[in-house]
Amino acid sequence: MANLGIPQNTIEILQKHKFNFQKKFGQNFLIDTGVLERIIDAAQITPEDCVLEIGPGIGTMTQYLAERAGRVVAVEIDKALIPILKETLAPYENVTVINDDILKVDMEKLAREYNAGRPIKVVANLPYYITTPIIMGLFESHVPLQSITIMVQKEVADRMQVGPGTKDYGALSLAVQYYAKPEIVANVPPNCFIPRPNVGSAVIRLTRYEKPPVEVADEKKMFALIRASFNQRRKTLVNGLGNAGNLNVTKERVAQVLEEMGLSPTVRGETFTLEQFAQLSNLL
Repeated sequence: MANLGIPQNTIEILQKHKFNFQKKFGQNFLIDTGVLERIIDAAQITPEDCVLEIGPGIGTMTQYLAERAGRVVAVEIDKALIPILKETLAPYENVTVINDDILKVDMEKLAREYNAGRPIKVVANLPYYITTPIIMGLFESHVPLQSITIMVQKEVADRMQVGPGTKDYGALSLAVQYYAKPEIVANVPPNCFIPRPNVGSAVIRLTRYEKPPVEVADEKKMFALIRASFNQRRKTLVNGLGNAGNLNVTKERVAQVLEEMGLSPTVRGETFTLEQFAQLSNLL
């Protein structure tokens, strides 16, 4: 089968099947063999691995994964791509294609079914509009995961790995860093895709922690606090948390806990580290 990382081969298969790109699915297919190699290397795929690929498209990265992994399960939402995948992945017996919306798939069941419940690796070239719900869905549903290696919009990758006090720092940064160690492994310019996106991309690897770096009595509560403090990031924590209807804490109580932590009542959430949010959540 022709290597789809070579632009000519991608164009040929798209023309052959008269494929139309769907804007609603945010489809941008990778056409750069160097970038494909880097993703596979970054994901550290071995014959022992079961890989979940989200959005295989025409099977470009799937081919690379199939050659390295023991098993590949590819979930594709666009049914127009299914006949193309049948053709491009025909030589590979270790690939299963599922036509479904990844946000509706029971990923834990998938790991049980295809990998006997052992941790899987996730690899994906993600549409920008859906990056955060997919990543949070993977972490929060406690799917057994070793790592997530994904191509995302450059600014989203930056947001996942920055620390307090920067403008990109927010709820996503903290959530990712609670569950995993983020590392940007490659920056990818728009000309590596068909059609070209309007923004640069980056490949980021999130290596799942065995156990989170902070001890927190109630994860859900901590994340509710984090979200509330960034919903109105210009406000002080006292006001941001005190005004959030779903938290049931008063401004006085927040001020009191901040004092216990040795902090001023005028601090803002954007200056807080993950450790401080965990401490705040435990004290509240």
